[in-house]
Amino acid sequence: MSRAVASAARAGEGSGCAEDAGVMALPHPDWLYHHLRVSGGPADVAAFRAAAAGPGVIPWTDSLGSAAEDWFHRLAAPAAPQRRRLSLEGCRILAGQLRDAAEARQRLLAERAATSRACAFCLHSLLPVPPSLLRLGPEAPESRAWLWESWGTTQAPRGVVELPVPGRGRPRQPDPGLFWVGFWAADWTPWRALLALRARWPGLRLEMTPRYDDP
Repeated sequence: MSRAVASAARAGEGSGCAEDAGVMALPHPDWLYHHLRVSGGPADVAAFRAAAAGPGVIPWTDSLGSAAEDWFHRLAAPAAPQRRRLSLEGCRILAGQLRDAAEARQRLLAERAATSRACAFCLHSLLPVPPSLLRLGPEAPESRAWLWESWGTTQAPRGVVELPVPGRGRPRQPDPGLFWVGFWAADWTPWRALLALRARWPGLRLEMTPRYDDP
């Protein structure tokens, strides 16, 4: 859990969190560093390692039409002291170009997500976001509610790295009975995901701890 979110919750400051009922998330995420240690029999740990590998992102497939409107308004009426530097038509064209580029990147991510195993700890691989929600996008209340209820955080973990990191020039020598990663989570420890994974992997010991002193 983020200290900032916890403080806001205790003070009842709804303006600091998302408007979705029951979803605790800051408008600008407070990224918290965590360690996850999964230990047990080598065969079970290997199975968990294989299941956890994935793209490390949520492959959203929603339309970005509303985002283009947001970009247009930001370009057409920038916050003070900035001034508009383009004509209204230019703002509209640039907003459309930004939308097209973002949609192209989104399609590429969705295509690669089907086969990518670049991330050692991918929550979307372990607890997949339903396709119907992927089509709605990350800002839809239904998507945010599912992520909060299923993962305990509203974004995919970032900066995942297998631990311990070997010294420079030295090969990794993994412990067959241990899967250990560090990662950053948005606002909260993904404790709901942890509970679900413990239930699915009863033969393993899963420990997830926030590291407030950072890596």
